[in-house]
Amino acid sequence: MTTSTSSTPAEQAALAAVPARIVEAWAAHDAAAFAEVFTEDGTMILPGVFRAGREEIAAFMAAAFENDLKGTRVTGRPVHVRQFGDATGLLITEGGVLAPGESEPSDERAIRASWLLVKRDGTWRLAAYQNTPRDAR
Repeated sequence: MTTSTSSTPAEQAALAAVPARIVEAWAAHDAAAFAEVFTEDGTMILPGVFRAGREEIAAFMAAAFENDLKGTRVTGRPVHVRQFGDATGLLITEGGVLAPGESEPSDERAIRASWLLVKRDGTWRLAAYQNTPRDAR
């Protein structure tokens, strides 16, 4: 993982830990916990999808966990962390959706993602998330 910041190692670790909260919520197929990682007005962009606010994100994920994402897990690891001041950070991650029985995402489900993070009440929250396929098609 590369870093580009003057923040402390503890802040770097706190920023890099945010994807684990998404992984945990996804593993439980808990749409509310997934959306709780976002700020109240956070945004999520996936290929062909734009959702704004926790309520929209939670509703989208609840439907997805019952349909296309049923039985899946997600993985992601930070490959770049950058902090801008005390309350804003950027993560770039690599990962993807894991079908049942997979330990690594297939090439078709492998992604890179950008996470714009803000610190609110001492907790890093996701203000904007966007992902794209890892490999050019």
